[in-house]
Amino acid sequence: MAALHVLVKREELEQARLGGKVVVVLDVLFATSTIVHVLAHGAAGVWPASDADDARRIAAGLPGARLAGEHMARPIDGFGPATPLALAADGLDGARFAYSTTNGTVALAALHGASHVYAAALLNGAAVARHVASAHPGMTVLLVCAGSAARFNLEDFYGAGHLVAHFRRLGAGGYAPTDAAIAAFMLADGTDAATALGRSRVGRHMASVGLQAEVACAARLDVHDVVPQLIDGCLQAVAA
Repeated sequence: MAALHVLVKREELEQARLGGKVVVVLDVLFATSTIVHVLAHGAAGVWPASDADDARRIAAGLPGARLAGEHMARPIDGFGPATPLALAADGLDGARFAYSTTNGTVALAALHGASHVYAAALLNGAAVARHVASAHPGMTVLLVCAGSAARFNLEDFYGAGHLVAHFRRLGAGGYAPTDAAIAAFMLADGTDAATALGRSRVGRHMASVGLQAEVACAARLDVHDVVPQLIDGCLQAVAA
């Protein structure tokens, strides 16, 4: 039976211990939700960057690529928005993004030692669990909550619990969850997504600046079958 872990913030990652493991990153408000949303609506790929300068470097090598992101929840000069609905508003057909956020893309960009890396959100939890179980049977799975500047984030932990629930339903040998994975599952099993995201610190901030629709978008469960996998520095949709 494969192990299923939840790390409550990206700072818990140990690069030297990632070999032979599947890593799934969650930044529900909003990096991974945005990545899932834009890929599901026609974007060709998203290159996660460690910071704004890294995004500019990536974009310089990708003709036609767009810059998008935020830093500490604030817009970056010359960059498109970081949230799913706003980023999709200008059309996505074939778009390529160099994307920089405070937490989620930093976690994704740092995972050089993992055997397989995916981005997940509430939007695609079922598809990611199904794909990982099918494509990587028997491998340890790390569900990594991006967190926020080394702090625990309720919405990411809820998202991890959502994925744990789907892994638990797969059967066929299944997964052995750690205590953190069980705790995340209990949270997701006992609370609806809109409540969890709306009461989170980031969710409350987003509501205070008029972005309730973005939070509501990220709170939808399993509405996309897209599975973003990190391949050669680019998150691209693979078969679910």
